[in-house]
This record gives sequence, structure tokens and C-alpha cells, in this order.
Amino acid sequence: MEKTPESQYKIRFSDCDPFGHLNNSRYLDYLINAREDHLLEHYQFDLTHSYKQGIGWVVGSHEIAYASPAVYNEVVTIQSALLKVDAAMLHVETVMTNSNKTQLKAVMRTKLIPVNAHTGKREAHTPEFLVWAKTIEHPELSEAITLQERVMQLRTQFKGENTK
Repeated sequence: MEKTPESQYKIRFSDCDPFGHLNNSRYLDYLINAREDHLLEHYQFDLTHSYKQGIGWVVGSHEIAYASPAVYNEVVTIQSALLKVDAAMLHVETVMTNSNKTQLKAVMRTKLIPVNAHTGKREAHTPEFLVWAKTIEHPELSEAITLQERVMQLRTQFKGENTK
């Protein structure tokens, strides 16, 4: 099963600042929307269906590093992965690069807390969900390293690939 699905998106004018750079807050929208697309397209996991069943998540935290600007009309590649899952949390990483994946644009790590969508109260992941989620967890990507260490790791990876 694909553990790091990816897709491409075009940076829109309305999402940019006066310099033509993607507005900092809009990175979150692109990255979150890409993860939602990946869940549906690669895992047939529909968030609308989950919410109707009372299964939901709230953001516990976002940590984002901006490496280089995404600019108006540029096509970017966004990749996402589930770093870790347990009864109380999902830890997701999304990475934005240029279209051919040679330049890092941004990396975001998000911790999501499961809640009952009907009551709004924290509720542990069900055993059935955990079994499924473990199948898409990407243990080779370490959640233990800091975001800055991850940025350096990706930059080194891109440099290595560009010298081949």
C-alpha cells in the first residue's frame, strides 16, 4: 500500500501575497487539502462518511517550516504520510516541493486528536481504526527527529538526487 501518496496543485493568484508568493497561512490549506485528497484517492477513506459516523479529529498542533517560496501559477507536488498512530493521536507529515521534486518548499507536521464528531469530546481511536491506520503508517519516517532536522534531511536528499 502506498505510504507516501502525492499529487500536484497549481498555486492560485488569490492565495498569493503582493509579491506573488503563496501566503503563509494558505500553505496550511494546500497541505491539509492534499492530505484529504490522498486519504480518499489512495485509501478510499472519506472524511465526510467518517464524520457522519461520529469519527472526527481536531488539530492539536501544526508545526511548519517554510524552505523556499511557492509562487503564483507554479505547479507544486504535495506528499503526505502518517508518521505515527496510537489510541490518542495521529501524527501526519506533509511535504511541498516543486513539480519535479528537486526543491523543498515547505514541511508541515500535524498532530490530530480523535474526537466524537457528534459530542465534540475527545474519544480514543477504535481498535478497528488502529488496525487499518497501522497499514498506512510510515515507520521509516521518524517522528522522533525535529522538524528542522527533517528539513535538513530533505534538503540533503534533494542535493544528492540532483548530483546523480
